[in-house]
Amino acid sequence: METTRTRSGGPLAAVVTLALFAVLAVFGLAGCASQSAPTNSPSPHGTALVYRGPAACDGCAEAAAALLTRNGFTTHYVGKGQEYAFSAAALSSAAVYVQPGGSDDMSVDQGWQIMRQDNPGVEETIQNYVNGGGRFLGLCMGGYLAGNPGFDLLGSGDSEQYIATPGAAVTTTDNTLITVTWREQQHQMYFQDGPAFVLDDQPAEVLARYPNGPVAAAVLPLGAGRVAVVGPHPEATSDWYADYGLADHSAEGAALGDDLLATLLKK
Repeated sequence: METTRTRSGGPLAAVVTLALFAVLAVFGLAGCASQSAPTNSPSPHGTALVYRGPAACDGCAEAAAALLTRNGFTTHYVGKGQEYAFSAAALSSAAVYVQPGGSDDMSVDQGWQIMRQDNPGVEETIQNYVNGGGRFLGLCMGGYLAGNPGFDLLGSGDSEQYIATPGAAVTTTDNTLITVTWREQQHQMYFQDGPAFVLDDQPAEVLARYPNGPVAAAVLPLGAGRVAVVGPHPEATSDWYADYGLADHSAEGAALGDDLLATLLKK
């Protein structure tokens, strides 16, 4: 439910991409998604898998991957037609799995339908991964999909549309800024129809709340693993803000994203 983004490298990038694809095709590598685990990574935190596909907006997976890479992960993309397909084997060596933002013309139901159609068994695969000790990071649409409909990772809790909550500070689906209170400090973040989280009495660590009180970011345990969810976009880069004439709070958001990830990784 976030803005659709298209990133282009220009004509030269297109030529290089076509040439690279041709080389890969010669060696039989193009279009193959591995079911096996990514090779061991020398990065400090190991390997992260980021979903990339039609249930995410163009550029959202890459922005999420940049957050992970900046924090010492080697990132790979997972999904239909990507480097890796969803499987227990592919996730077995991943320290974190990330579900990024979606497009603004896609409902949560539509996003979840695409995930299930393109990646059979994905719900059980992710549930088993987290319950077995894995880490799940859901960004905006990924936060919605942590609930139901979705991967059902929030226990007795769920995700809900923030702009429909009583007294919401933002009431439209426009790309905008929203003020959140993150660890008792106010910050402005990029926001586009993101979720709030109803966590009941679960043992969640609430990192941020919206101005009218609902949870904007939290980390909670699930089985032997942990789940982190956030409604606004901490991964939003400067061009996201510029595209909609918004004051650039990308550095501020990046720091909050780092904090969210560090909290998720805690034992």
